[in-house]
Amino acid sequence: MHSQSVNKEGAVAKPVLSPARFLKPLVFIVALLPAVFAVYGVANSQYVDPVESLLKITGEWGLRFLLITLCVTPVQIIFKWVGVAKLRRMLGLFAFFYATMHLAIWVVLDQGLDLQEAVNAIVEKKFITLGITVWVGLLVLAVTSNRWSVRKLGRKWKSVHNSVYVLTVLAVVHFVWQVKASELLEPTAYLGALAVLLVWRFMRMVKR
Repeated sequence: MHSQSVNKEGAVAKPVLSPARFLKPLVFIVALLPAVFAVYGVANSQYVDPVESLLKITGEWGLRFLLITLCVTPVQIIFKWVGVAKLRRMLGLFAFFYATMHLAIWVVLDQGLDLQEAVNAIVEKKFITLGITVWVGLLVLAVTSNRWSVRKLGRKWKSVHNSVYVLTVLAVVHFVWQVKASELLEPTAYLGALAVLLVWRFMRMVKR
């Protein structure tokens, strides 16, 4: 967005570019960096176990972007920054992007495209079942994140997209269930951040 000004002679000055105009492209580039660094790390043999490292990186960034997406509304209200709402859809799609990469790496590289083995793992291991459930939910949100879906679903659209809170809870549980007891510090941080966001939302609902 740009603005125009008039000089003393009455002529219209050249439009001045607003910093907000570059916010979306900047956030887009920054959001892609984890994927770029991960690919670079594999290409340069920086990981002892590339598949395990890629699974960890993509899974954690999918969860982080879910939490960042949930932070949009609090930031908008607390800091009265209306423009941040324009980033919500993109941040949510990046959560789906990293979750999809996480799933694809697991199916293709970890399971070797053995679909029968993958299905058995989904059925037998509850943390994988939970992860697939989260991905399916994010797929629904990604598919319905366009204006046509908003018009088509009407009031139901908001209810559908409010399920992101449930999906984030399930994503955190999925992460907690697969880490060792000695590695619970990071999952605890995610649980704490999620708890703060849920309490804030609950208090806002009560206030209403």
